[in-house]
Amino acid sequence: MSSMPDRPAVAILLPPAERTPVVDELRKAGYDPLTIADSTELGDLLATRLDIVVGVVDVEGDPADASRAWELLHGGRVVPALLVVNPATLERLDDEAGHETDEYLTRPYTAESIRWRVEAMVIRSAAADDTSGSEIVTDFEGGDWGRRGQLVAVFNPKGGVGKTTIAVNLAAALVSRGKRVLIVDADTVTGHIPTSLGMDGVPTVVDMWRDELDGGPALSFDEQASAHPSGLKVLPLSSSPIHTELLDPDRVARALVQARRAADVVIVDLHPSYSPLNRAVFDMADRIIVPVTPDLAAIRAAIKLVEVAEDLGLRNRLSLVVNRAASGVALSDLERTIGLPVFGQIRSGGMLVVRTLNEGRPLVEIAPREKITQEFLSLADAVLGVQPVAEPGKSGLRFFGRPIAVRA
Repeated sequence: MSSMPDRPAVAILLPPAERTPVVDELRKAGYDPLTIADSTELGDLLATRLDIVVGVVDVEGDPADASRAWELLHGGRVVPALLVVNPATLERLDDEAGHETDEYLTRPYTAESIRWRVEAMVIRSAAADDTSGSEIVTDFEGGDWGRRGQLVAVFNPKGGVGKTTIAVNLAAALVSRGKRVLIVDADTVTGHIPTSLGMDGVPTVVDMWRDELDGGPALSFDEQASAHPSGLKVLPLSSSPIHTELLDPDRVARALVQARRAADVVIVDLHPSYSPLNRAVFDMADRIIVPVTPDLAAIRAAIKLVEVAEDLGLRNRLSLVVNRAASGVALSDLERTIGLPVFGQIRSGGMLVVRTLNEGRPLVEIAPREKITQEFLSLADAVLGVQPVAEPGKSGLRFFGRPIAVRA
């Protein structure tokens, strides 16, 4: 058994014009970036370097060679692959298949987004078999790397769309499904998740990190969080928009990734802005839930978000949730206008939602049989991947281990 080296290696098979900024960013983050020209060089590298933790592979330049590189990364010991693709290619891939260690990044991308994605992949890696059959343990800061929860951000650049209501009640619905859930209030300007749950004087990350500077213990987000009677764990970043100087986006993002080791789902409620903190969370999130209400201002904000996400290579992680649905606006019209499929819908809760706020209890507790509660449970199931079985007759073509959808 061997531990992860001080500078784990990352194999980089990218076009020459894209290599330098990626290499610089990964080296700055503490990795040993190794550039290669083709799958043949990758094979030689894998045979001699057992410390490679991720392979970054361009899919578009030479698809056949990239496919051979993918096969090498997944033969014998498995090395997670970060596959860089164009949006049109990604759209042809079905989401339900492929090796669980892999991730896809769409162009255009930034070197920083590569670094964040590699960081997340390294942290969630548990173990891989080397060519001799012995096991390499990825002991990165210790802990159980065999498990990894989801990191789900809830965000819309427009306020007033029910972002916090959706975050809280989705989290409670997931708890009712037997999941361990941490909800992080990252809206340092107008956040009120503890208030929504009837919790007063909840310790914040700023409190804990300030105490750490004064000699206190270094605690994880899971250890810092406060327990709610529903079973949720709750952690606000700050109780004031003024005292946030300790909230370095890099450190917050790393702590969120680490928190996934102790939770099945980490939900992050974000402030409606494109701040550096939000950008860092975007890069690490497995899914970005976008609540939208059927009104012009909210729809325009969602359209803009789709455009921004396209530039950041995040569009494939956006999940549209229509809040206050059944208002007369067809879901198909919203999908066509915004450019995203509807992932979930929540009807208007009216005074029932007011009651949850007044009592500090989520819908699943005070109104388990109401239709709005059932919609939150359905949304929770969708997040967990509990979906109808796919119909037979889908394409058998595969691309890097994933089936290619057939277009009508």
